[in-house]
Amino acid sequence: MPYSATVLRVMIASPSDVPEARDAVKKAIHGWNNANAQTKGVILQPWRWETSAVPLLGAHPQKLINAQGVDDSDIVFALFGGRLGSPTPDAVSGTAEEIDRALAMGKPVHLYFSTAPLPHDIDTAQLEALRAFKNEVQNRGLLGEFSNTDQLNHEVWKAIEHDIATLFPEGSTPSRKEPTGVEFVVQPQQEREVSGFNSKGKPRYRTRRWLEVTNIGSRDAEDVTFESVNDGDLILTDPSAPTIIHRGQTRRVHVIRTSSTGDPVVRIHWTEDGKQKMRDFHVG
Repeated sequence: MPYSATVLRVMIASPSDVPEARDAVKKAIHGWNNANAQTKGVILQPWRWETSAVPLLGAHPQKLINAQGVDDSDIVFALFGGRLGSPTPDAVSGTAEEIDRALAMGKPVHLYFSTAPLPHDIDTAQLEALRAFKNEVQNRGLLGEFSNTDQLNHEVWKAIEHDIATLFPEGSTPSRKEPTGVEFVVQPQQEREVSGFNSKGKPRYRTRRWLEVTNIGSRDAEDVTFESVNDGDLILTDPSAPTIIHRGQTRRVHVIRTSSTGDPVVRIHWTEDGKQKMRDFHVG
């Protein structure tokens, strides 16, 4: 069903050593859209230079990224792990230049530093440069930290809610009538976490997967249970006892993917106004 919405571009800025964090911010943005776009009348459009920038000659690459990304963005998320990044003609790194430019233009900038373990082959010069940059920038505002992508997802949602409330006072954005009854949004999530290190000191990773099930409707869902339609593709690892998902509440359902080529489907059963209801969600 068509609806009106205001589109905000969200730039994801970082050096090259935090690809998982960049992916996590993008997934968090899409998750927020799924849960809020229709009811709040706002859609967030992620922008990453490696996928969104248009190849073009005629200027330094950073100036082109500034023009295409920073200047046209409404919100900026900047992430750092163990590198500051390569210097540009005008700043200590490309990401630092993007931060300064966005701030000068009055855009909200959210800056996060990873506290996850660093690899043993870390570039110490880059690490020292990053620490010096952090010491300088911490006097210019509040900095955020994240130890894993799950925590970063929470931080992104918190920042988005703050920005929406600031950019659009109540009643100033296109709105849509609140959904009536129970309405679920199911968003697959995953994160890689360090499970140890090999003999060469490089980290080993494992992937945790779960479904975030949010009731965006106007009523509580009772006797909620979850079922994997194709057991060969998806295994639910949480207890199967019926539960209640209140209006606006999110529950996490942990899963295991047993096939990377299938089309996993989770079926949600619930009771609403004394009637049994059911809906399937594709979560591949």
